[in-house]
Amino acid sequence: MGLLDGRVALVTGGSSGIGLAAAHAFAREGAAVVLASRDRERGEAAAAEVRARGGDALHVPTDVADPAQVDALVAACLGRHGRLDCAFNNAATGGPAALCADIEPEEFDRTIAVNLRGVWLCMRRELRQMARQGGGAIVNMSSVDGLTASTYAAAYAASKHGVNGLTRTAAVEYGDAGIRVNAVCGGAFATDMLARAYGRDLGWVEAYRRPAIPLGRLGRPEECAELAVWLCSDAASYLTGQCIAVDGGLLADAGSYLALRRLPKPD
Repeated sequence: MGLLDGRVALVTGGSSGIGLAAAHAFAREGAAVVLASRDRERGEAAAAEVRARGGDALHVPTDVADPAQVDALVAACLGRHGRLDCAFNNAATGGPAALCADIEPEEFDRTIAVNLRGVWLCMRRELRQMARQGGGAIVNMSSVDGLTASTYAAAYAASKHGVNGLTRTAAVEYGDAGIRVNAVCGGAFATDMLARAYGRDLGWVEAYRRPAIPLGRLGRPEECAELAVWLCSDAASYLTGQCIAVDGGLLADAGSYLALRRLPKPD
């Protein structure tokens, strides 16, 4: 028996990185998975990969910043499965790497549109459906940058602080409807998104970030995905409104955190 046998899980940003790892983890634990991503080709390949391992997966092309596309995503999930039990709102963009005053308005707006408004748009539909069903579990992908400052990433940090606020507020508002809402605050994970943020390969990024991480390495996407799955399971049945750091010890050690803040901006 899997932790999520018979349940239906929605994963946004599911075509790569943490989202793809989560899709595999949800399927492994018995959930039928609906994947959302903007890239149709990569999304279809991701769903096929899950099915090849014995899982049930459907890909729905979706830009989470577009309310009509989010509505269509949830409608597709309900059309196929008739319910929605778990949601991992993971889709995000890294945002501009610049000092606060140097960010262009359109860059700031796009970051908020995807990372914050997109999470809210998804939650809006997920909460309504789960309330009709009598319960469910939502996990929002946040960041350690939503718990503290992040130099050269003001738009991204602002969006993730907002995600944490949405998470805690929805947990309070919908607890009596049987819906649990939590956030995973990720540190540095070995993903294409992190490599793109630095414009370097992951080996370089790991060497650059290593002095600030007590565990001495980047996280693996699977290590974040496992927490998302657990938070959606009955094993976490009394846990809601939490924003949990998964960061290799970064925030636990003030010295490590200061070391990260003092790293020079890469050329």
